[in-house]
Amino acid sequence: MALIASLLAGGDCIDDADALRAAGAEAVLGHPVPAPSTLGTFLRSFTWGHAKQLEVVSQELLKRVWGSGAGPGRSQLTIDLDSTICETYGLQKQGGWRFTHQSGVRGYHPLLATAAGWGDAIHCRLRGGNANSGRGAASFVNETLLRARRADAQGPLLLRADSGFYSQRVVNACVRHGARFSITVRLNEKLWKAIDSIPEQAWTPIPYWLEGAAEVAEVSYQAFGVGRKSRQVRLIVRRVQPTPGSQLHLQGVLFTYHAFITDREGDTLELEADHRRHAVVESTIRDLKEGVGLNHMPSGRVGANAAWLALNVLAHNLARWLTRLGLGEDLLTTKRLRRRLFSVPGRLVRSARTQRLRLPEHWPWAEQFLRALERLRAVDFATPMRA
Repeated sequence: MALIASLLAGGDCIDDADALRAAGAEAVLGHPVPAPSTLGTFLRSFTWGHAKQLEVVSQELLKRVWGSGAGPGRSQLTIDLDSTICETYGLQKQGGWRFTHQSGVRGYHPLLATAAGWGDAIHCRLRGGNANSGRGAASFVNETLLRARRADAQGPLLLRADSGFYSQRVVNACVRHGARFSITVRLNEKLWKAIDSIPEQAWTPIPYWLEGAAEVAEVSYQAFGVGRKSRQVRLIVRRVQPTPGSQLHLQGVLFTYHAFITDREGDTLELEADHRRHAVVESTIRDLKEGVGLNHMPSGRVGANAAWLALNVLAHNLARWLTRLGLGEDLLTTKRLRRRLFSVPGRLVRSARTQRLRLPEHWPWAEQFLRALERLRAVDFATPMRA
């Protein structure tokens, strides 16, 4: 709890927890804050199995919050799958000293699954820096979809992902759990043949900053080879004219192509527009790195860093649930929450043998603070937390 409180207060390393040991912070938190050296020893005691136990805690919290009415219920839940680079420095971090697969820097390459539109982190997994995007993705998708169902997501499930997760195993995991998929496809020789087979009149213009510069078409596609293991899917392709004056335009390139496969039903243009909204996952990743402490991996031990990742996800989700349950909003960054609600200046006083917290009367967001406090106190988290 001390580490989570430190992350929400803006700490991005273990030493920053020392700020919560000053003045009356411990009294406000309601629990003592160990010294940074103690917290570091605590984190270094984590093994990979202990980090998996933290994931169970995260799943239980997700179940309690979504079960209280803050979840998707019977509505469709769209899950965005992505990976990110957490850069490290030096050669002493287990699994983090290798060069990353994409950007060529040293670091870790964790997987993240988020709820589109809300920013909740449903699942996370730490991986070594040299892991490519799709390594372990199938089992990760399997665990994520199970988490969503156990957390009271009763409606349809949709998985959106980029080309790094285009694989037969990922698609099979979605089908096994009854989830739809929308996954970007790598451009290869077989795909180019499918695109070339699309007649010119099948291309439909879509709104774009340059009129008539983007068009969408669809064709049936046999994914993952031929034979018994292949799968018939819809291949939806968007082609875009290069920006005038750009290097591609000067080289005479007519179009750039972006394709994805899906088993969803519906209008082609609507599905293509929805797939592009997969980019919202970057907002959650940004909030994890700038809002809490994911931009820094504090330990040389991989178990401690896996625990740090899980604690960052817990802190991030607590901030998201505060905005949804306390403020009635969906997208309010942790950085803004910290400025408005978490860092309100105050002082502890004693009156009639009672300790009181005095806050500034003319704080610009005092009304939001009191309203959030009142609404959170009224929430009934009926599901008991298992020990």
